[in-house]
Amino acid sequence: MEYIVYLSGEIHTDWREQIREGVAEANLPITFYSPVTHHESSDEVGVEILGEEDKPFWKDHKSSKINAIRTNSMLQQADIVVVRFGDKYKQWNAAFDAGQAVAMGKQLIVMHAPELTHPLKEVDAQAMAVTETPQQVVEILKYISQP
Repeated sequence: MEYIVYLSGEIHTDWREQIREGVAEANLPITFYSPVTHHESSDEVGVEILGEEDKPFWKDHKSSKINAIRTNSMLQQADIVVVRFGDKYKQWNAAFDAGQAVAMGKQLIVMHAPELTHPLKEVDAQAMAVTETPQQVVEILKYISQP
């Protein structure tokens, strides 16, 4: 079976690349989708396309709506959603993606450090698996991809 996996969440480490490399090495039939991971591009897309704004709220509003077109479309197409929570920034968008994935009936895998277990307990409760490393995600994908 072929899977589409959406990789959501933290954008400041190479966890997505680690998963992609592990899946490629295992030759698994998986296609990956993800949000735009270049922070400035994501933040500026609204004003770059639709024009400048005087107030930061409207600048952010434009960008978030355009990014939501991408995110929602990809979440709808995904079979599995992997959401990574990093320890440096509050990833409210990742929590939103996790909730959306569950609401859409998608299989959710959450990844975070052990010290985030308590603050993310409600998110973890919705997941089919809670992992700590990209390699654990790869191992899950290997397992479910077996004929």
